[in-house]
Amino acid sequence: MTLMGAAALLILILTYAGVAIGTIPGLRLDRAGIALLGGAAMIAIGALSLEDAYRAISFDTVTLLLGMMIVVAHLKVSGAFRALGAFAIEHAHAPFMLLIMVTVLTGVLSAFLVNDAICLVMAPIVVHVTRVINRNPVPYLIATATASNCGSVATITGNPQNMVIGALSGISYPAFSAALAPVALFGLVAVIVIVRIVYRAEFARQTELSPEVYRGRMLPGQVLKAVVVCIGLAIAFFAGVPVAKAALIGGAILLVTRAIKPSRIYREIDGPLLFMFAGLFIVVAGAEKTLLTPDIVASAKDLGLGDVWRLSGFTAVLSNIMSNVPAVLALRPFIPGLENPERAWLVVAMSSTLAGNFTLLGSVANLIVAEQARAAGKTLSFMAFFKVGLPLTLVTLLAGTAWMAAMS
Repeated sequence: MTLMGAAALLILILTYAGVAIGTIPGLRLDRAGIALLGGAAMIAIGALSLEDAYRAISFDTVTLLLGMMIVVAHLKVSGAFRALGAFAIEHAHAPFMLLIMVTVLTGVLSAFLVNDAICLVMAPIVVHVTRVINRNPVPYLIATATASNCGSVATITGNPQNMVIGALSGISYPAFSAALAPVALFGLVAVIVIVRIVYRAEFARQTELSPEVYRGRMLPGQVLKAVVVCIGLAIAFFAGVPVAKAALIGGAILLVTRAIKPSRIYREIDGPLLFMFAGLFIVVAGAEKTLLTPDIVASAKDLGLGDVWRLSGFTAVLSNIMSNVPAVLALRPFIPGLENPERAWLVVAMSSTLAGNFTLLGSVANLIVAEQARAAGKTLSFMAFFKVGLPLTLVTLLAGTAWMAAMS
């Protein structure tokens, strides 16, 4: 190994370790800063030129994520999410029906919009409702987090790792959804069943509920415009329009308004996530250029990653070690050399997302729900989540992998 190769390997390891941990001891760097530092280090050692670094960034992914963030921000600020959540939950008149409503609403919204943003909206609603009706919030919060992960499996726009895979693989939106929507549907059913079993004491107390949700201020004109744009986006996605192009145009249209200050929308955009993506793309490209010989890339076949079951298990473990987006990028150099790259990408999308339900730390969506609960004075503990997460992850991964194997 050359000196540059050794330096690139060290940068790759340190960057991924930092992203996995979330910080560097003694410093105030977050995941975004760590990824950008790693990318800058790759350029500094000469692993990539600045021009190569620009080319390494998948701007389709960044553009898609930015466009969807603007769409979601508009839906949130206009009051559309709160109104929809209130309407659904106010029609849940029993604890088990409330569980179904929370799971289905979160899962369906997460299938078309970024799941992390849906959790930001749904978690406070769930905490408020359970407080008003004097119920244990934990089962419903767990259902919110896990349903957002399961539902987001269904589409390219469901979560950040799917967006990366959509850009890297070239799989069309309809083909992606046709393959993975059944897995998402099974996952939502599994969430309802497993939460019902694990927290059976909560649902044994059958009482008539009359939940009231604070709807807040709603801007009807902006809600209507956002809904029309979302319908247009769905049509465009399934019609084969490039998803990044459609999302950017949709987001730009929603910025044209007299009712909402642009600054309110900008505050909802997760800039650090975009920076993290850019940094990780550069780090992976630098490592790929300096370290990955044709023999090493071909070793993916020797590891048996062409086998659906082995690839699914490997992806799930990797996702829990380093988080799902970094895991997907780490697998990027190896997938194209497999016998069926499209199927392999779909397996990676499924497994990296469902693996996020394993522990409370498994996905950003889980952490968002836990943090929203904590801010409202409620605790979602690691073990409370794990009691549902462990069986749910095993069941959904087994079913999803069997489905993908049967499709081959």
